[in-house]
Amino acid sequence: MSDLYIGLMSGTSLDGADGVLLDFSAAGLRVVAAASESFAPGFRTELLALNTPSDNELHRAALAGNELATVYAKVVKALQAQAAPHGVLPSQISAIGAHGQTVRHQPPTSPGAPKGSGYTLQLNNPALLAELTGIDVVADFRSRDVAAGGQGAPLVPAFHQSIFGQTDGMVAVLNLGGISNISVLPPAGTAPVLGFDCGPGNALMDAWCQQHTGQPFDAGGAWAASGKLVPALLASLLDEPYFSKPPPKSTGRDLFSMQWLSGKLASFAAERPEDIQNTLAEFTASACITGATSYAKDSKELIVCGGGAFNLHLMQRLQAGLPSLRVSSSEAHGLPPLQVEAAAFAWLARQAVLRQPGNLASVTGAAGPRVLGAIYPA
Repeated sequence: MSDLYIGLMSGTSLDGADGVLLDFSAAGLRVVAAASESFAPGFRTELLALNTPSDNELHRAALAGNELATVYAKVVKALQAQAAPHGVLPSQISAIGAHGQTVRHQPPTSPGAPKGSGYTLQLNNPALLAELTGIDVVADFRSRDVAAGGQGAPLVPAFHQSIFGQTDGMVAVLNLGGISNISVLPPAGTAPVLGFDCGPGNALMDAWCQQHTGQPFDAGGAWAASGKLVPALLASLLDEPYFSKPPPKSTGRDLFSMQWLSGKLASFAAERPEDIQNTLAEFTASACITGATSYAKDSKELIVCGGGAFNLHLMQRLQAGLPSLRVSSSEAHGLPPLQVEAAAFAWLARQAVLRQPGNLASVTGAAGPRVLGAIYPA
């Protein structure tokens, strides 16, 4: 069997789909091709709307899953076009790992909660994707972990350990997508891997930027850097019970939504938009810094991936708050920031095909290791 796998990821930032084609037969892994496809503005708006209760949800969610599958298929086609000159045939690709688009995430409320008390929902149509590509598709990775009493997230720490883990010291990996999550990677075999969602990543910053500048994100964090911190607002944002919960824990737009932010901003209507943006950036940084200092204080480095790695202002705030750690982009470790999560789902697809566990109970709180994902044959 070939050891070529595709990973597809569309995260909580709702900006589009990223894909990578990985060769696992090489030492470690090798990126053969990488591609992205942006979401059309209307599709992004619909996905965002489906994160909250609305009219005719079942019909609209099904249509959104179909459209997402067609976007994914375009990414797969682009990956195949890049790989073809290297002699890679579509028939050599073992499977596609397609995460889908999370629109609800309601895991068990506490460790030990009854099985069946939580759920997670990712829009997708893996059957259609298999039909469009002619390649086996692995999807629905999170629900088995939730069924086993886990949070269903984050699932990337096991992959982070496989590519970023070091033998001579602890390393932490911070993914700054729409939601931020951290993986704490001790030297192999010395202690369990930890991981959890810190809180918001880019989601609130992006939404505020879109609302006030018309731009989908704050390029380089320049707009945030032009503003000033509003300390009272920062204190209010951080006064959220989620931050005092111990791991395992996970969150999403179900909690950190624009409705949540609007409630927090009610007493700060006179503040300048750029000062709100500065404070939102500090909010994201503070949540991540707290996670790192609480659980990765012995780490020598914080490796940052996801779109937030390109936010220079945010990266500077992280470094300022973590002076004992070297804050660096995953690019310096051989995997560009926008490829890491897609690569993780290629790895998870491979684990499913090989009938190997994809979760870490020490991270998610599940009853034990589980094979994750459902396979849709081509």
